[in-house]
Amino acid sequence: MNMKKIAATLLLGSITLALAACENESASSTQLQPTTQNQGQVTETKGPVETEYQAFFQNSVFFGDSITEGLSFHDVLKEQNVLAGAGKTAEFALQDMEELIKRDPERIFILLGSDDILWPTDNPKAYSMKNYAKLIGMIKEKIPQAKVTLLSVTPVTADAEELEPRYKNINDYNEGLKELAEKENIGYVDLSPILSNGSNDLYDSDGIHFKPEFYNRMLDLLKDQVE
Repeated sequence: MNMKKIAATLLLGSITLALAACENESASSTQLQPTTQNQGQVTETKGPVETEYQAFFQNSVFFGDSITEGLSFHDVLKEQNVLAGAGKTAEFALQDMEELIKRDPERIFILLGSDDILWPTDNPKAYSMKNYAKLIGMIKEKIPQAKVTLLSVTPVTADAEELEPRYKNINDYNEGLKELAEKENIGYVDLSPILSNGSNDLYDSDGIHFKPEFYNRMLDLLKDQVE
């Protein structure tokens, strides 16, 4: 074999190897690239699923103190359906009327009193009822279409009552709330049956506030009342 044939043979072999390498690279690249069918597609990100409670009470506002605040704190209801804060009394709740009017709810559930009972005055019940009546009057004037329901002050555990004897006045205070509701021709719901039969497992460690399950039971009770 002369030199020209040898050179030609070597050149042909180099070209063949190069082509094979290119084909392998192309195949690998094809495997790594998304198919034309998948290109440009965006995976849909779903938001949190609305619960049955959130759907049912979507046009309601729960108005009150730290007990009420547990509804949104435990994500049982959305924040837009809860207008509450620690230490709220019937008097302090008057300061939130502007926000309540802005939300324009169809139903208003008021849960106040746990702090009113502890208010440092000669007659906490009478003082609270006076401000409670004022609060109801403002709601009737500013949001006349809203259906208002008063909720009873929730009982505390025996240990919590021993630490704070004024909690013994809860039943008497609730009698005042019931009479006020009848006078104002609005709803009243007693929440104490939820905690009957020694349901201490529903309480937080302080014996005053509650775990999420309490709020589920509370809303179940209210659904039966408003349907």
